[in-house]
Amino acid sequence: MTRDLRTARFGSILTFVLAGFMVGTMTVRIPALTDKLGLSEATIGVILLVWGLGALITMQAMRGIMNRVGSRTVLRVGGPATALSLLGVACAPNLPSLLVAVAVFGLAFGTVDIAMNAQGSTVEQAYGRPLMNGMHAGWCVGAISAGGVGSLSIALGLSFTANLALVALVSLPLIMITGRTYLPEAPVTGTVTRARRRMPPIVYLLGAIMFFAFMVEGTVADWNGLFMRNELGATEAVAALGYPIFEIGMLVARLGGDRLRTRFGVRGIMTVSGLATAATFAIVLTAATPLIAVLTMFFVGLGVATISPMTLSLAGTSTDNPGPAIAQAGAMGYAGLLLGPVAIGFLSDLTSLRTALGIAVALGLLITVAARLLPRAEPEVITIAPVERREPAELAA
Repeated sequence: MTRDLRTARFGSILTFVLAGFMVGTMTVRIPALTDKLGLSEATIGVILLVWGLGALITMQAMRGIMNRVGSRTVLRVGGPATALSLLGVACAPNLPSLLVAVAVFGLAFGTVDIAMNAQGSTVEQAYGRPLMNGMHAGWCVGAISAGGVGSLSIALGLSFTANLALVALVSLPLIMITGRTYLPEAPVTGTVTRARRRMPPIVYLLGAIMFFAFMVEGTVADWNGLFMRNELGATEAVAALGYPIFEIGMLVARLGGDRLRTRFGVRGIMTVSGLATAATFAIVLTAATPLIAVLTMFFVGLGVATISPMTLSLAGTSTDNPGPAIAQAGAMGYAGLLLGPVAIGFLSDLTSLRTALGIAVALGLLITVAARLLPRAEPEVITIAPVERREPAELAA
């Protein structure tokens, strides 16, 4: 195992950490954003829609871009752009400027999310064994840190603007330094025909499962704080703890997820995960006190944690080049991240936030049903020789 390969694995994990830190900071301070600009739940739904549309636009474009330039180049541009655009969200003084800033943040983050998963798949295949759950554990570390920093910021009286600006300014130099650790994808040899450009059917099935899982994750990230505060009467500081506790559950599951996958297989784990997600989220919705709901978020995180890493890992091994397949599955998944929180916002206006969040229970059951359609035998993680580190100009030559 080469030093470059170990460095690339560390760089991939750190990229997930920083991405989770930046996105998590915005989500845990949504209650403060509503207070800052006097926004309704429906307006928050619109803001989340704009953010999601921005991310989805770039994700849809990534399939072709990843074929041409690879994940390393995309991350070196998209990472700093995400940090700078978060600073724009922090400084937006009114709703129109906030919508523009959130759209730009979504556009930038959309490139990073697909590219960091493609880079993770490249490193995973170079190692020759499952690693994606461990990399997604890095996202959990970042999100947990965001929740902790957010709660501390609330306790210290820091505003939404100050909290986000601080995180953006810390993340910018770190993501730029991390850009030097990435591996280029292995070249795909041979003539690429029209048939080969079409994704195999399993990629679309995995995209559907990721759609359901990301709807759950997006629902928790964007609406859990408001549910705790508005429906259960929690203080803002306590409400902000629900998301990091959820992420702690995800972290625990993902740290052991690669070993569980080796032992039980993706099909079995996803079946159980879907049932666990539905059952635990139902407990959150029927909790009598904020404490019960906050603690149960840990088990919701345990249930849903390994679904998206495993879908992306399988997608990456389903074709010769992981980037386009991950972009396809990822774009389908993020459609769920886009539609779920928006649907919750509008349904909560028609009924109640508690009733609207019942969607997450149904989604857990859909994950279980879809998992039974996966083949029993998984594509093997292909071991490839570590490639020589080259700059983009050399790759294009």
